[in-house]
Amino acid sequence: MNRAALLVLADGRFPAGGHAHSGGAEPAVEAGRIRNAEDLAAFCRGRLHTTGLTSAALAAAAAHGLDPLALDEAADARTPSPALRAVARKLGRQLMRAARATWPSPELAALAAARPRGAHQPVVLGLTARAAGLGPEDAAHCVAYETVSGPATAAVRLLSLNPFEATAVLARLAPELDRVAEQAAAAVHHGIDALPAASAPLLDVTAEAHAAWPVRLFAS
Repeated sequence: MNRAALLVLADGRFPAGGHAHSGGAEPAVEAGRIRNAEDLAAFCRGRLHTTGLTSAALAAAAAHGLDPLALDEAADARTPSPALRAVARKLGRQLMRAARATWPSPELAALAAARPRGAHQPVVLGLTARAAGLGPEDAAHCVAYETVSGPATAAVRLLSLNPFEATAVLARLAPELDRVAEQAAAAVHHGIDALPAASAPLLDVTAEAHAAWPVRLFAS
């Protein structure tokens, strides 16, 4: 295992476009559901155990070597919001560019050719982890961390939240991140149909509304 590669892949400065997305935090702030660090922690925890678990399992499955095209279809089925499907594919396309420049592999090239408009980001991330010499649990950890770090970073900008408080939220969630990553990695041994399909309907609803906003700070 190349642990240093995991640090590179999980680094927020990796040029995959995630900094432009709030993970649902922007509409949550606008609706008054995130007002402080305590609210942020609750939001991140809910996101982690629903869409975060689902995405982490998809990434782990791709890193394990399951069919990425079938996983991409499974990701579509697990993403009821058209807006979020579009975001996932846009982020997947951006990640693919960065991944192929950093860890080129035949599997990444094949997926890029099969999905020129972009595959779902967790699937691309899993294949990227595989190309970097990482395993399923590494890929799941990366996705789980992205699930909560995106909203935390966005909340700092949206609320002028103290960044120390936002970082403390992430640190306190660390044990739950580990458990979600372990659960996601364990699921890959039972096949694609058995992967988690947890969802967060409110995130789907607010994503559709957010996509129609004429002015917004984040793309999603």
